[in-house]
Amino acid sequence: MLDETMRTAILALKAKGHGSRRIAKDLKVSRGAVQEVIRLGTAEVPPSTREEVAEEFRDLVVELYSTCKGNLVRVFEELGKAGASFSYPTLTRFCREQGIGKPAKEPAGRYTFGEGEEMQHDTSPHDVTIGGRKHRVQTASEVLCFSNMVFLQCYPRFTRFECKLFLTEAAEFFGGVCNRCMIDNTHVVVLHGTGRDMVVAPEMEGFARRLGFHFEAHELGDANRSARVEKSFWFFEINFLAGRTFTDFADLNARAREWCDRVNGEYKRALRTKPVELFAREKTALKPLPLHVPVVYQLHHRVVDMEGYVHVNTNRYSTPLGLIGRRVEVREGKDVVEVFEGPRKLATHKKVMEPCNAYVMQSEHRPPRGHRKEHEPARDVKVLLEEGGAVAQYMAGLKERFPAKATLAARQLRRMLREYPREPLEEALTSARTYGLYDVDRVERMTLRLIGNEFFNLDLELDPDDKEDGDESHR
Repeated sequence: MLDETMRTAILALKAKGHGSRRIAKDLKVSRGAVQEVIRLGTAEVPPSTREEVAEEFRDLVVELYSTCKGNLVRVFEELGKAGASFSYPTLTRFCREQGIGKPAKEPAGRYTFGEGEEMQHDTSPHDVTIGGRKHRVQTASEVLCFSNMVFLQCYPRFTRFECKLFLTEAAEFFGGVCNRCMIDNTHVVVLHGTGRDMVVAPEMEGFARRLGFHFEAHELGDANRSARVEKSFWFFEINFLAGRTFTDFADLNARAREWCDRVNGEYKRALRTKPVELFAREKTALKPLPLHVPVVYQLHHRVVDMEGYVHVNTNRYSTPLGLIGRRVEVREGKDVVEVFEGPRKLATHKKVMEPCNAYVMQSEHRPPRGHRKEHEPARDVKVLLEEGGAVAQYMAGLKERFPAKATLAARQLRRMLREYPREPLEEALTSARTYGLYDVDRVERMTLRLIGNEFFNLDLELDPDDKEDGDESHR
């Protein structure tokens, strides 16, 4: 069928006196078509007079389209059973022209942003090979809308804690924040509501206020509003993740940061420049970060279990000896887990990223097996060891052979030192040590036999240590 332009040319040539044969030859159309246009005398294209054979089945087609869940092959089969005789291409054309199942597409919107006006944040799941195993990770992305600078990191899960971690890292990566952060109604940030009616969770609102920006959410179904950040996920998957494996999450995020630096420095055809060159202009419009950006951590209050561990996300981290049963404060950061008792930090562990019932222990928190803790000797034992001579030698042997009886025996020996002459006592101690006699009562009987009829030394002063104890029974 000739279009309106061709029909206008035919009528113009006819008005100049040319015949239909000459017009058809010059315009390379059939002479019958030229004659039909001349007969109608108008350049307007006449409406189609073709009979639509599927029109009488329209209601049935609409019903079958819903019943068959949009499968036109099944619709065509059921129409054949109902007596329809037209072809499958006729059915598809009819559905397309009538808008059955495929509503007409609306034109996409176009958004322009000024320097430092908006940044977009979103997350997307990806399958990544880490440590030889495939993991489902949550990829967080932030894009500056004016310069298209992008920053991405991956996490095993994405809660408000990870959200604050990521946004803090992104702010430090860009050296500032935009006035507005556009999100997609995620429950991590939103307390309730959507779009303009969205209410930010107080915890996240306070966090955003500290860094100098505020959250806004786009309307439901308005995917074009966050197109810049959505595009970054597509490129991240087909470019960065393709064919790459990683040893752990630290390796994954370090290489993702390097990839962001490289991508931000490449020429973009849509921008007709590099994002870093636009960022040089946008950076002056960003809101600067506070003088001090606090470290983001998640606070846990735990009681040290009977094995000396604290539990965080099913994983166990060791604590120093002597804390069993005591309440401590555990701070979970991005890469470390720290244990505090009041203001004092007791331990720092490398964080296990995934909940896997792992045990993390530092060697200094547990003594080696088979080694007993050395205790400070009792005061009486210490005094006798410092005496020297036979007394110290006997006390050392007694402490080595019978450590549990050393303290009580030392008290008895010190009493004997105060009450009996020195020479007979040392002679008895030497003889007892020679024959391996470490019964102090027997040593005392040996001393008494050696003394015989000699008088006891009753003029000795009390030992200074006994004066402290108030023991005056031997004066």
